[in-house]
Amino acid sequence: MSNGSFISATIPYVNARPHLGHALEYVQADCFARFQRLQGRDVFFLTGSDENSLKNVIAAEAEGISTRELVDRNVAYFQDLIEQLKLSKDDFIRTSVDQRHIEGATRVWELIAANGDIYKRSYEGLYCVGCEQFYSPAELVDGNCPEHLVPPELVSEENYFFRLSRYQNQLLDAFKSGELRVVPKSRYNEVVSFVESGLMDISISRSTERARGWGIPVPGDPSQVIYVWIDALTNYITALGWAAGDDLYKRYWEEADSRTHVLGKGVTRFHSVYWPAMLMSAGLPLPTETVVHGYITANGRKLSKSLGNAVDPVGVIDKYGIDAVRYALLADLSPFEDGDFNEERLVQRYTTDLANGLGNLVSRVASMIGRYRDGTIPQAAGELEEQDERLARQVAESVEGVVTAMSRYDHREALSHVGDLIRASNSYVDSNAPWHLAKAAAAGDETASARMDTVFLYLTGAIRQLGLLLLPFLPTSAEEILKVVGEESHRLAEPSAWLDGLPGRAIERPEPIFPRLDVVA
Repeated sequence: MSNGSFISATIPYVNARPHLGHALEYVQADCFARFQRLQGRDVFFLTGSDENSLKNVIAAEAEGISTRELVDRNVAYFQDLIEQLKLSKDDFIRTSVDQRHIEGATRVWELIAANGDIYKRSYEGLYCVGCEQFYSPAELVDGNCPEHLVPPELVSEENYFFRLSRYQNQLLDAFKSGELRVVPKSRYNEVVSFVESGLMDISISRSTERARGWGIPVPGDPSQVIYVWIDALTNYITALGWAAGDDLYKRYWEEADSRTHVLGKGVTRFHSVYWPAMLMSAGLPLPTETVVHGYITANGRKLSKSLGNAVDPVGVIDKYGIDAVRYALLADLSPFEDGDFNEERLVQRYTTDLANGLGNLVSRVASMIGRYRDGTIPQAAGELEEQDERLARQVAESVEGVVTAMSRYDHREALSHVGDLIRASNSYVDSNAPWHLAKAAAAGDETASARMDTVFLYLTGAIRQLGLLLLPFLPTSAEEILKVVGEESHRLAEPSAWLDGLPGRAIERPEPIFPRLDVVA
């Protein structure tokens, strides 16, 4: 029996409501977790909220409310989005209120300090509050933060530092040996180049005064709080009860087959360099891979609360429905590069691929079996034809294609293979024309009747495979598809078993699974 698997989405700042970029990452991580479960793996899927941020403090001050009030209110917006997106999360951790996190983050600091990797010194640098990050002058774009396009502020204070420079060679060894993968290859190359260029020690605390007293205190020094990123990164193990020696930590981190972080490109360095180095210092296992996605853009610019072009994901879901939104994010956008979100494109893909393609297929097959075979899936009869073998090959090719694509975390390619099976199945319906076979069978043609039985069995087999393959991507509608063919299993079977157990099952005639969108994009 395999050990557990760990998958996380990043924990976002909660200084404002979530935007569509958060929805992209949530849905990506969810489909990866669901697909592994479909393969029979034991998966723990984590997300949460990053609450100990100066951004949250400043946002609260601007509203004239307490930081606690702002954080509690905004966390609820993120939790609501998670429910709307139908995420299969196992836990949601809050870094300002969950004692397991506060104790765990403190304990990680103490382990790093005990290893001689923390020291204190004065520091001056250019700090972007939006990124919660110091930048060197060379990293700025026309003097501005490359993410938020505003000038960083000059900050001078005495902080604690982490000896990141000590872990340069160990990090390179982990990358080049494959112990720690960075996906895609372009991000791996960026990370390796950054580490090879020479690592400098990093500041890991802020003065309590500048933090306005908000954050986790540095052990033994209440004049400082743990820098938000150092605090936040520990959530991946504190949520598993690491500090308390919980069995969850042992199963889903220490002994896990895989430990995967899904994250946006703007935080690659934190997750692929700083976090693994911290774990090395603390003597804890590294993640096995970091999977880096691009940004959702509008006219080529990142969607951002700070830039004022954020798109409300709940509003988009209310307008188009969850299937259309999840499909647009997973089938239309690159898993790794930036991509523009377009409502007209969302409607077009939903209508063509789902309503007209898959929904029409399921409806036609269920209706014909109900009409011509009293709602029961028949057994194949007569000689098989080349088109039957062709559909069987497409089933096998689509399953293999989806499995291979998802092993590379490429959800868009995976759904293209699902689309191949939808098109092949519809073509199979049209080329066999069961309505003509039914007419011939009614006139006493036993060959036509036997042929119709084979066609219906093969089509229900294809529909079952489509429902299973779509469970990670469109879980609600995939469940409805599986109900039509009486399928209760949520395990991806071998393609050779694609027809097993179907003959004799009752077909359920559904309401439209993908109803037409009555909106104008």
